[in-house]
Amino acid sequence: MSHSIIHKRVIRDLKLSVLLDVTKAINSNLSTTELLSIYEDTLKNKLNIGKLILFLNDGEWKKLCQYGIEKEISMEIVEQLQSITEISTAQMHGAILDKEFEIIIPVFHKDRALAYVLIGDLDNDRLEVSPAIKHLPYIQTITNIIIVAIENKQLARKAIHQATYQKELELAREMQQMLFPDDLPNNSEIHADAIYLPFDTVGGDYYDYFEISEDEVMFCMADVSGKGIAAALLMSNFQANLRVLGPVVKNLDELIETLNAKVEKSSKGEKFITFFLGRYNKKTRRLSYVNAGHNPPILFNNEEILLLEKGSYGLGMMEEMGQIVIGNTVLKSGSFIVCYTDGIVDAENVHNEFFGPESLQKLILQYNSLAVNEINQSILLNVTEFKGPKNFNDDFTLLTIKFF
Repeated sequence: MSHSIIHKRVIRDLKLSVLLDVTKAINSNLSTTELLSIYEDTLKNKLNIGKLILFLNDGEWKKLCQYGIEKEISMEIVEQLQSITEISTAQMHGAILDKEFEIIIPVFHKDRALAYVLIGDLDNDRLEVSPAIKHLPYIQTITNIIIVAIENKQLARKAIHQATYQKELELAREMQQMLFPDDLPNNSEIHADAIYLPFDTVGGDYYDYFEISEDEVMFCMADVSGKGIAAALLMSNFQANLRVLGPVVKNLDELIETLNAKVEKSSKGEKFITFFLGRYNKKTRRLSYVNAGHNPPILFNNEEILLLEKGSYGLGMMEEMGQIVIGNTVLKSGSFIVCYTDGIVDAENVHNEFFGPESLQKLILQYNSLAVNEINQSILLNVTEFKGPKNFNDDFTLLTIKFF
């Protein structure tokens, strides 16, 4: 048996052995680094490929491995590769490629380029067929196997990350739902009703209602800048502080200053909360309130519309609140307050028109004789009809309270 035949068999057995090793490595879930090490060792030491660069696309192009090249190859070279969809010679694609490499192997999934492999030999003057050309079909095969394995690992990581993120979102959603009061009053003195429709899985809106003494109640509406888990955590912390401090801090300006300090400390200046807080005395019928940069709630009082806008700027915007103006008014029997967030007045129709606060005030005048739940449902229906097929672009939150 001739030496050349023996050599061919040795090479064939070597190739099969490498493929088996690669398959085992993939099944053993070896890291990307370990897979690339097998790949580089195969081409460099077993097939005598003198030069190699592997570019991988995992959302952006990266150079995964390189050997046999003295000078640094810029990532700008990838731009020259974008038009290559089949194995081709470097000679066809520019002087830079031609000087360093012989063959370009693209790896595609459908129409998306996953990788480009550039290979060549160290000795370009030898007369025999270069290893890069001699072993080209095998190099293409093992390259495809390695790249697909790396791609699958990336997809698996993304899937795990997405599943983890969804679990976190679900936890944040459950946590947010726990912030809202279980029961709103429906008695001879006060009726209240709320609607909350989050724009996403986890919204940034919050409303609350609770008693602070036998004669006094507090209610609020708030909106955290941003959405998601961070907003839900900040709001959870904020609610806990409000529930603890509300009954014991008698001055609203002092309460707002304390809440501002806690929001600023918790958010480290990265988020803020617009906030409306009302305190109502059932005996004196006096309403005291502070509006910290929030959409002014609408008070229907004795056939008159009033905007509850006195206060200061949003919580967490500044370390010191500065001057805080406390609003005070006496509520007539049958008066009611509609607290709301941006998602209502910023609802947009197909003509890029906003619903706006004036439209909301007109609805309140129109529906003032209805029960609180009917007022809320009528507002929701009108805003939904106004926006038509367009989606809400923010959380939709209403809290309507009627005083008897």
